[in-house]
Amino acid sequence: MLLASAVVVWEWLNEHGRWRPYSPAVSHHIEAVIRSDPRSASVVLGQVDPRLAPYIIDVHSMHQFRQDTGTLRPVRRSFYDPASAPGQGWQWEWENDAGSWTAYDTEVGIAIQAARDRQQPWLDLAPLGFCYLVDFQSMTQINGQTQRCRRIQRRSDLAYPLVSGPLPKSQPAWGPGGSAGPGGIMGIGMSGGMGIGGGSGGMATGTGNGSAYPSGALPASAITSLGQPCACQQCMLVLSVKAGAMSAVHTLGRRPPPNKPPSPKLGSYMFQGGSCAPSPSARVLGPVASSAGAAACAAPLPPRASLAGLSRPALQRIAMAQSRALIASGVPTVPVKNLNGSSPVHPALAGITGILMSAAGLPVCLTRPPKLVLHPPPVSKSDIKPVPGLGHCCRKTTKKQARKGKTPEEVVKRYLQKVRNPPEEDCTICMEALAGPSGYKGPGVGGISRAESVGRLAQCGHQYHLQCLVAMYNNGNKDGSLQCPTCKTIYGVKTGNQPPGKMEYHVIPHSLPGHPDCKTIRIIYNIPPGIQGPEHPNPGKPFTARGFPRHCYLPDSEKGRKVLRLLLVAWDRRLIFSVGTSSTTGESDTVIWNEVHHKTEFGSNLTGHGYPDPGHLDNVLEELKAQGITEEECLPKD
Repeated sequence: MLLASAVVVWEWLNEHGRWRPYSPAVSHHIEAVIRSDPRSASVVLGQVDPRLAPYIIDVHSMHQFRQDTGTLRPVRRSFYDPASAPGQGWQWEWENDAGSWTAYDTEVGIAIQAARDRQQPWLDLAPLGFCYLVDFQSMTQINGQTQRCRRIQRRSDLAYPLVSGPLPKSQPAWGPGGSAGPGGIMGIGMSGGMGIGGGSGGMATGTGNGSAYPSGALPASAITSLGQPCACQQCMLVLSVKAGAMSAVHTLGRRPPPNKPPSPKLGSYMFQGGSCAPSPSARVLGPVASSAGAAACAAPLPPRASLAGLSRPALQRIAMAQSRALIASGVPTVPVKNLNGSSPVHPALAGITGILMSAAGLPVCLTRPPKLVLHPPPVSKSDIKPVPGLGHCCRKTTKKQARKGKTPEEVVKRYLQKVRNPPEEDCTICMEALAGPSGYKGPGVGGISRAESVGRLAQCGHQYHLQCLVAMYNNGNKDGSLQCPTCKTIYGVKTGNQPPGKMEYHVIPHSLPGHPDCKTIRIIYNIPPGIQGPEHPNPGKPFTARGFPRHCYLPDSEKGRKVLRLLLVAWDRRLIFSVGTSSTTGESDTVIWNEVHHKTEFGSNLTGHGYPDPGHLDNVLEELKAQGITEEECLPKD
């Protein structure tokens, strides 16, 4: 076994289909979390970069999840030559219209740095799929169509994390002759098993990188931060799919496209020596079996150089053809992940079946998991209707008005009954005997006579020191209400510290999963950032409001309308949101949900915040009841 080293760059897929790199610090953090606990399921990005506070990476599914909006984006783990720009800590950036700097894609930055190292006067980015020319003398980027110039810069930053691992002797660690091409990409580990060797039409192969970086494709499983090849069941499935896809293509008599020589301009500027030697073909090393599928799994993958001259659409067509070939050649389709429950095969049984088939050397065609559907289809204004029974479609809240007149002692005494002979038990607030003095020694409580030292709450009957209850009231919202610390019974009208904002609600002509017989109530919450008031944790300090406006959904049924009416009461009492520390991102001084769950996913339930959920409405009614909002007290009688 030979040892190979590479730098790891974690990247996310944007809405334009481009893989954008995380910063070196974020990549180091992700690698450190996985190295400390290989079984770790998620990585919180806000721990290393406060600007990424809402984001979490789900390691198992290889997706980036935004907590406040539910947005999912694929991520991948790419390996590059340590001598390339990411390994040396060089960041190439271009100036955007706002005057700030935006980093180039990783492969573009590698190509620019390699051209600069060769002291080229300029670099044409057309082979990488961009109609730009980089001028190193003026440090500008020139649009080949519009001739617009933008400034570029090279910035020194932290180098990306370096990892190493074993590599089979039969496969060269780098390019031909044992030397690495400049900045050659070594392999990609990502969701769906897309990799360089597999020719899957991914972004890293669809822009001519096979020609630009003549290095051998190292399987992603051969390099791990733990120093050993990954042999987990998930990676075995991925490798078997890639091997089976290529074997099916050869079985159907399809030939890989012939090698296309690089253009003279590209050869003279991109490679030393003016030529590009083809790299050796990568092989997927899967389990050996005596079945008929063993030969198929061991079939060599096509050389990367053969894909060099293909455009991105051509590579995508090849990937689609490989998928069709799997099904056409009789490869069984196993729904390993099916959240809709429409498959006759149980998901757990399907997963076990896929693992066993992979171990036996048989390729497995994985079904595509359901897509995340956060929002409904576009709705015209004429199709938006008011909720039956509710005249208005909007509620606003303003800043909390200070209550005047009654002192904390007067408010607490309203809900208490005098106790002449306290029982021999402790006050559950100060943990001192009721017959003795209160254990509270803090400010804000005046002198209380011996006869009034203990009181009984009128409804629930629990007894406390009057001084302790006054101190507890002073530490709350001071809204004229009191909540028993033992049984949570609410006395008076409870209000919260929700910041000012707006709540809109209307009916849209679409049905939620699980509620096909009715339309949908859409609620839109909008709270802007602002300054904390006296009722908030840090008065005078700014607070953030992430993910607004937030869209939530209820079925337009009788119970759904009831829940909406109670939510309106909760909104007026400022109980829907609060200001505090997010339990998911760790960000402090931000607007958070206040223990009343909402459904923010319209057409799916991948995040757990969508439909179908038969018990959701009943759960919300119970949560509102815990806030002192019930149908009997808040809704008008018919």
